[in-house]
Amino acid sequence: MVILAEPQLGENIGTAARAMANFGLDEMRLVRPRDGWPSESADKAAAGALFVTQGAVVYDSMEEAVGDLTYVYATTARPRDMLKPVVSPQSAARQILERTSAGEGRSGLMFGRERWGLNNDEIALSDAICMAPVNPDFASINIAQAVLLMGYEWFKQGNKGSLGRKTEFDGMEGEGMGMAAKDTRPATKKELIGFFEHLEKELDHAGFLWPPEKRPNMVRNLRHMFHRLQATEQDVRSLRGIVASLSRGPVSKKHKD
Repeated sequence: MVILAEPQLGENIGTAARAMANFGLDEMRLVRPRDGWPSESADKAAAGALFVTQGAVVYDSMEEAVGDLTYVYATTARPRDMLKPVVSPQSAARQILERTSAGEGRSGLMFGRERWGLNNDEIALSDAICMAPVNPDFASINIAQAVLLMGYEWFKQGNKGSLGRKTEFDGMEGEGMGMAAKDTRPATKKELIGFFEHLEKELDHAGFLWPPEKRPNMVRNLRHMFHRLQATEQDVRSLRGIVASLSRGPVSKKHKD
């Protein structure tokens, strides 16, 4: 899954679609394309990859665009002051294939704007940052180049199908955190965002997110912390239950009995 944040030119979307088609990626999502959608210039620049451009879906926000995904990589050439795993394109492609093969939901790659990339709030939605080994004195690459680089590493892993393909999961498999029970799954971004909004509402009510000028950084730090948990759907439901219970206050002993 390739997600482009506020792309400015149809030609850039089209060349990115062409790069996707070259390496077996076929699902494109666009967040507020500047010149609207659909785009004749995008179709022309796609050079035959019309199944990508014509199948692209437009979203009003990055939160909506990643809502059904379980793991998201933010591509950037600039180091960010965030406590997140940093991986190479090769490692990201390998991890995506492993998750896809294990049936652990869908993964996505976020690409930023032509002029200045992804903003911090968008990167905060990701689970990991992906950085390519480029010339540090000239690290900027355009959207199509970035998509091509990631697509190439994905294609090398041996999976020539869609990035979003799912397979049946049969239990614990290999190293890392497996799904011990079949009645749960990795939480989607939409479920996590719902929990974040629930928690932040109660923290605002309790006066924790104070003063106002520090609230954005406090919220981002909280979200980073919970992203690192790699929560399951059951984890999110339990966390929301905890927050709801705390917000109601103590229960009387008589009620407990």
